[in-house]
Amino acid sequence: MSDAGSPDAYVHPSALVEDGARLGPGAKIWHHAQIRRDADIGARCIVGKGAFVDFGVRIGPDSKLQNYACVYHGVTLGRGVFVGPHVVFTNDKRPRAVAPDFGLLGDGDWDVGETVVGDGASFGANATVLPGVSVGAWAMIGAAALVTRDVPAYALVAGAPARRIAWVCACGTRLGDDATSCPRCGELPADHPLRESLQR
Repeated sequence: MSDAGSPDAYVHPSALVEDGARLGPGAKIWHHAQIRRDADIGARCIVGKGAFVDFGVRIGPDSKLQNYACVYHGVTLGRGVFVGPHVVFTNDKRPRAVAPDFGLLGDGDWDVGETVVGDGASFGANATVLPGVSVGAWAMIGAAALVTRDVPAYALVAGAPARRIAWVCACGTRLGDDATSCPRCGELPADHPLRESLQR
């Protein structure tokens, strides 16, 4: 375990946590997961079997990465983000294994795109997120979606490329474009786009 890890964090014996990674109190790193140097895993996070967290990635507290999720360098996840199984956050729009002369590429040859995910957002199984996008708080990304552009807060997006198909509440309930409240939990959150439209 990393010397920067909290003594309250749990790391399964088969997991690899590199020196310089930081684990918050109560974090759990499960079977065969890999956490690279300078990654920052927040308090009470769960990193599932076979998941990969690249160097420099920031993951806010209370987030969950399900089995085999891949979060590459350049990604920042907010608090309470859910990342489903086999979700991939990419970080280069023009990846190559070698230069045109077949010379090996170095760290300086990559054009890393930054991806920022707001608090409470969720990503369904097998979703893919291209670099350089932002995903708003409490947004919901459908299973197998291909996210190629920014996603507004509270938007439900699906498809390839992903498009907004509805709004959701912070509780996850799907809402129509004319909703005035959430049928499950009552009022819409104060910052919800549908509340803004009601006030016009």
